[in-house]
Amino acid sequence: MTPAASATVEVAAPAAAVWALLVDLDSLAALAEEAESMTWRRGTSAAPGAVFTGRNRHGRRRWSTTCTVTDADPGRRFAFDVTSGPLPIARWQYDVEPLAAVDGRERCRVTESTWDQRPAWFRRPGGWLTGTPDRQRASQQHIETTLARLRTRAEAG
Repeated sequence: MTPAASATVEVAAPAAAVWALLVDLDSLAALAEEAESMTWRRGTSAAPGAVFTGRNRHGRRRWSTTCTVTDADPGRRFAFDVTSGPLPIARWQYDVEPLAAVDGRERCRVTESTWDQRPAWFRRPGGWLTGTPDRQRASQQHIETTLARLRTRAEAG
């Protein structure tokens, strides 16, 4: 299935270090555009089945989601499904691919993708609740911002 939004960036840092930033919820919340905080509810680290709460904001709008880790392959992939109450909302996935070193410096390629899983009837009210009527466009912009922040942070060491 094709993601609703996706982007890729090359990072001059080891894949393991970049993956560690992505699975650290405080780091991920600081990198992501709408995230205000993320807190483990079940489990204390990235592992399939672990659950965390995401607290999000867009302007004056605030909302929370429940996120269940589906993939946690160290140095390779971190992914989670997002729900709001009983409703599926999205899947977020970060793929990290090691690249050949350049001038002795390790590098990797990071792809962030999201799939909109909201029921069709919930898309309009969901857009109103979050202040983001065009979720696909907003997600694309947010992914690009998140990846730029990730590259800056990872390359700073």
